[in-house]
Amino acid sequence: MSKTAESVWNNCLSFIEDNIASQAYKTWFEPIKAVKLTDNALSIQVPSKFFYEWLEEHYVKLLKVALNKELGATAKLVYIIKMENTYGNKQPFTEKIPSSNRSNAQQSQEVDVPLKNKSPELKNPFIIPGIRNVKIESQLNPNYNFESFLEGESNRLARSAGLAVANKPGGTSFNPLLIFGGVGLGKTHLGHAIGVEIKDKYPEKTVLYISAEKFTQQYIESVKKNNRNDFIHFYQIIDVLIVDDIQLLSGKAGTQDVFFHIFNHLHQNGKQVILTSDKAPVDMIDIEQRLLSRFKWGLSAELNHPDYDTRVAIIKNKLYRDGVEMPDDIVEFLANNIKTNIRELEGAIISLIAHSSFNKREITIELAKKIVDNYVKHIKREVSIDYIQKVVSDYFQMDVDTLQSKTRKRHIVQARQLAMFFAKKLTKASLASIGSQIGQRDHATVLHACKTVDNLSTTDKQFRKYVEDLNKKLTL
Repeated sequence: MSKTAESVWNNCLSFIEDNIASQAYKTWFEPIKAVKLTDNALSIQVPSKFFYEWLEEHYVKLLKVALNKELGATAKLVYIIKMENTYGNKQPFTEKIPSSNRSNAQQSQEVDVPLKNKSPELKNPFIIPGIRNVKIESQLNPNYNFESFLEGESNRLARSAGLAVANKPGGTSFNPLLIFGGVGLGKTHLGHAIGVEIKDKYPEKTVLYISAEKFTQQYIESVKKNNRNDFIHFYQIIDVLIVDDIQLLSGKAGTQDVFFHIFNHLHQNGKQVILTSDKAPVDMIDIEQRLLSRFKWGLSAELNHPDYDTRVAIIKNKLYRDGVEMPDDIVEFLANNIKTNIRELEGAIISLIAHSSFNKREITIELAKKIVDNYVKHIKREVSIDYIQKVVSDYFQMDVDTLQSKTRKRHIVQARQLAMFFAKKLTKASLASIGSQIGQRDHATVLHACKTVDNLSTTDKQFRKYVEDLNKKLTL
């Protein structure tokens, strides 16, 4: 039986698969296609120059042994690099790779690469500060770890899921893990903590933290330099990809498309994806449905505002780490007066400690009140959904249970719709979270309520007065 390119390459693959890790095999050898066999030269097609360089840097000896077993000592390997042209013409084009004795690259269909052990300099497909020659720095902040991310009712699900992922990245049903919540609640901290824990437990894994904004900038640069495929393949070698503020891909069709392909490759190959967002997938706008559906494959865990006990624990932990002692009554005062944002809470503690240190004043309740007053008045405060429901109920002279009830009486329905409207306006909670807290409604009901309030405010004079009165009560 005569040998074909496919049969020779399949035999090579069987040998290679037995001699390297399964993930490396899937990443670097499964995408390769056998093209033709001429004499003792096997032509294979690889997706990019970066792909070719990686094979030559890391697997050339293995390739040589595998091919020599099939074709003998005179075997040659020919790479065909087909890349997508990202400018205008969408037909694939080929690029000739300069070998060690060539100085200029020219357009060509094939490049004959002798099977010898050589080490071409690997070039990064784009620049990330701290990354050189494919030695990928994680970009993680070691100060953001699980030890400093205190558990409470508001974050227990997200923190527990994060620990599960850190213990078995890519091996749980939490893939992707999407962490969402308002500003200052610890999304970025938790994302880093998962990465730091993984690097500690699995130092051989490649972990990369990046913001969606930086990812977009890198993609745009790769298009300008015509190395989009290199950009994709760089991200496909990551074992754990952490993308912060994924909602910032909104409206960016090209970046969403490339992230879609990267996500698919990582997920299919058992790699871990961790995303953070300021809103749940159901509330994201201008994100392609195919991408949103993938965000829902794993677990979406919400970070809520910390309860009183958690706020006290955060303050005491911060003081302990800074080596500062503070009376319990001052800790309780801070916890009672800064309720919605962990970042604000830690900022107030830092300000209080600084004032005490620089002015050589003892930390007293009077100083704490002054700092909190000065600090909080410059911050746009976020009221709670419970508080909004109480204010609206009192305004319409009903109790909260009535407001949350299933009744369809017009004045109660309007009160409920107003509560939902102000919850969306004045808090960072997701539509789903608002609906859940106001009578166990779904996100569609909240969205309808907000549209109804907007419409009635422009057509009904009495209803507009309701809105104005409640706005004053809630924003004083």
